[in-house]
Amino acid sequence: MENLKERVTIYEVAKASGVSLATVSRVINHQGNVTEATREKVQAVIQRLGYKPSGLAQALATNKSTTIGVVIPKANYVYIASVLNGIAEVAKEKNFLISLFLTSHSKQDALSAVEKVITSHVDGAIIFDDELEEEDISKITSYYVPTIVINNRVEGERCGCIVFGYEGNLRKILTEKLNKDKDATPVFLHVHDCGRLLARTEKAFISVCKGLNRNYSVLNVDDSSSRTYEDFVEYFKKHKTGYFVAYRDSIAAAIANAATDSGLRIPEDVEVLSLIGTKYANITRPTLSSFNINMQDVGKRSVYMLMDLMKNELEKKTYRIESVYKKRGSTRE
Repeated sequence: MENLKERVTIYEVAKASGVSLATVSRVINHQGNVTEATREKVQAVIQRLGYKPSGLAQALATNKSTTIGVVIPKANYVYIASVLNGIAEVAKEKNFLISLFLTSHSKQDALSAVEKVITSHVDGAIIFDDELEEEDISKITSYYVPTIVINNRVEGERCGCIVFGYEGNLRKILTEKLNKDKDATPVFLHVHDCGRLLARTEKAFISVCKGLNRNYSVLNVDDSSSRTYEDFVEYFKKHKTGYFVAYRDSIAAAIANAATDSGLRIPEDVEVLSLIGTKYANITRPTLSSFNINMQDVGKRSVYMLMDLMKNELEKKTYRIESVYKKRGSTRE
């Protein structure tokens, strides 16, 4: 994260161009009453200084706000909504405003969100998006925007991160299961475009199975509980047993419901383990064994870390949170 540059203000552009603030504003907003020569001179200065017009505060002399830019996937998953709730709770407490940038599972969409964060001239940013790589995040920090990244290990002078520990616990639980049950053939449910967390846990799953020289399978499922239910009603017409590792609670619940409606017993015939446990793990029947991280606390911690980072007081740039395994009714162990 080198070559940091202070965020350039409209005042600096006007001074370097030798024109008024009003003239710079007219150039930025493509308005008239500016000669072509002046327009070209101002645009050259903008390019040289790396100025990004502020969509929120072009007219503010200090170019400062109390806004945190938050980049997250669409908050239609409980665990993402919980992170956002934690961020909002602390932001309200500290009188911060939140500027929310929603992305989909698209690299280009995520990069567009990064550009919007830069041009919004926020005081800091919190990023929870599986599509962004370190070089993408460095684009934000190069404009001197302090940034906390969730679920991706990225460190720098103006960047810290919160990382999750799911793989170790999955390895432990799966190893214990396969050592006790010599007939089990575990199945990992792969959901397309669900990011690096799913990819890491899938890699850990395969590594354990291969290390123990056990057969396994990976099934592609839709990111839809209703479609997964329908698919597994068909699946259980041919398969009467199974040990399934699902990405999140709604997918795990769909499998359990399909098994029960097919006349199979949980967990005697079919076992289901959810990787990302939420509040729904306790209210489904049977309850779901899962790995839990308090995502609302993750959101809160991200804001506190960002506050320290903005004051150059964040000593621990990487904070790791280990998941906790909760054995419930959907597994035997």
